[in-house]
Amino acid sequence: MSKQTADTEKTPKVALPPSSVINDFSINVATVNGSGSQTANLAIMRSLFRMGIPVSGKNLFPSNIQGLPTWFWIRVSSQGYTARTEHKQILIAMNRNTIQTDIEELPKGGVCFYPDDSKLPDSRHDITAYPMPVRDIIKKLDPPRELRDYVSNMVYVGSLAYILGIELSEIESSLISHFSGNQKPVVLNMKAIQLAYEWSGENLKKQDPYYVERDTQTENMILIDGNTAAALGSVYGGVGFVAWYPITPASSMPEQLQEFLQQLRTDPETGKANYAIIQAEDELSAAGMTIGAGWAGARSLTSTSGPGLSLMAEYVGLAFFAEIPIVIWNVQRMGPSTGLPTRTSQGDLMFTRYLGHGDTKHIMLFPNSMEESFEFGWRSLDIAEQLQTPVFVLSDLDLGMNVWMSKPFKYPDQPMNRGKILSTEDLDRIESFARYRDVDGDGIPYRTLPGNAHPNAAWFARGTGHDENARYSEDPEVWERNLERLWRKIESAPRYLPEPVQREIPGARIGLIAYGSTDPALLEAQDRLADQLPSDYLRIRSVPFNEQVSQFLQHHDRIYVVEMNIEGQMRQLLTLEYPEFAHKLQSLCKNNGLPLTAAWVEQAVLAKEQI
Repeated sequence: MSKQTADTEKTPKVALPPSSVINDFSINVATVNGSGSQTANLAIMRSLFRMGIPVSGKNLFPSNIQGLPTWFWIRVSSQGYTARTEHKQILIAMNRNTIQTDIEELPKGGVCFYPDDSKLPDSRHDITAYPMPVRDIIKKLDPPRELRDYVSNMVYVGSLAYILGIELSEIESSLISHFSGNQKPVVLNMKAIQLAYEWSGENLKKQDPYYVERDTQTENMILIDGNTAAALGSVYGGVGFVAWYPITPASSMPEQLQEFLQQLRTDPETGKANYAIIQAEDELSAAGMTIGAGWAGARSLTSTSGPGLSLMAEYVGLAFFAEIPIVIWNVQRMGPSTGLPTRTSQGDLMFTRYLGHGDTKHIMLFPNSMEESFEFGWRSLDIAEQLQTPVFVLSDLDLGMNVWMSKPFKYPDQPMNRGKILSTEDLDRIESFARYRDVDGDGIPYRTLPGNAHPNAAWFARGTGHDENARYSEDPEVWERNLERLWRKIESAPRYLPEPVQREIPGARIGLIAYGSTDPALLEAQDRLADQLPSDYLRIRSVPFNEQVSQFLQHHDRIYVVEMNIEGQMRQLLTLEYPEFAHKLQSLCKNNGLPLTAAWVEQAVLAKEQI
């Protein structure tokens, strides 16, 4: 910590008013895309986290490169809740084009920080407004011309820090981390923050109830986004080949893979990489390369989003029928078509489950957190090889691109499981090898990998009709028998898949079902409903469904399936699998591109129950 920062923070602690709201509010930072505000926003979020306060952040940004409005929402929650909130009590209004509507959305008693040369609407006499002399401070600081817009954002960091009580030492530490120890930008930004902090102390009188106080709830925790967590988990799972094509919101996963693989998978003696990562010319090529690597024996994956997944459909059908293990991360965004590339959704379930023409069914995993994004990174590679089939991990923009609190990741608790692979010694011991023969009765055949020198090891991978020896066949009985085996394999998959997670409340007769990034909203909504309408909550983590899902449906009178799409795609999958319980299932769907809130879930359930 610099001496100047330490001197600024020598203000003695005072007792807070009885009406104070401590560590329980949300902040809306309204800026312009491309203005460099993300550095300031993350500095606020990370400093709160370093103070031990549970915090979450969501970046709502346009799909253009620069110029349109962008908002960054920070939730501070002493109870540890991380879902988006309906209302933001504090507004930092840095965008002159949206300031009128942003202020109108503030609740009564809200707070607005604004540049002192901006005009506020005359209608809001029920909020507290704090002006900030942004231009004067930047003029006094006189940063390089090309940096003025970026450094201007630090003024609101300083003013907010003074009014709320954010420790400047933690802001400085956050900037040091952000700039990887490079002191020059840290010093420049901290000067702007300190000037704003000191000006606020001399000129602003606190009139709002919102404060932050140091806590201990984030000790031994980290901040990370889901795409980074998934990339790291895949590295720990032994991924050897990655092919990808840029698409929002999935691109940062292979970019992080490139960085991690370079650090962790380079031979220290020769300096050569023992992995391959390729940016293909399109998603079709990326899928083809991934399948080729999977056939060759590498643990291979690709990442994409809705439009890219559409292009991969034919190749995915090949991998399903030829039984090639691959992993595809689908970081979902709002469709159909190009849709809203920078908005979140859960609209790809039905498409993914049956991706490909003819009779196809795929494995799907649904991480809910940073820990599961990491875990499913390595576990999906195991599952793909055990079942010899494509495995889809359905994340989404909210989970993949936003920064979340997380416990440190656990090293994989089991060795890599490559499934039924025959070595040269294995082939010497058995009478014959047939690539698609169901030896064990579970639908999963044995395979050999290229490089096995045994004369019986070779087989021909094909997407056309084939018998158990991988020979071309149009025999109707052979075709039917092969498809029945494939179906048996997929239906027996649950024993390899993550089981659902259940959270029970005594006396509950209704059930809630959700999956993926909606989990924080469901957990909070379940708590909010506990007194007037106790409910049990089941979080689905994989498809095909586990027996636990059937038991949950059986034991509850009514079940609400909560998801971010129009027609309730998870409910449709449950209805197809368990038609006997279809009358119990009701959809609660919200599909506006924004992460769910607990308030919406609570109100939707109560409305259905007519309470």
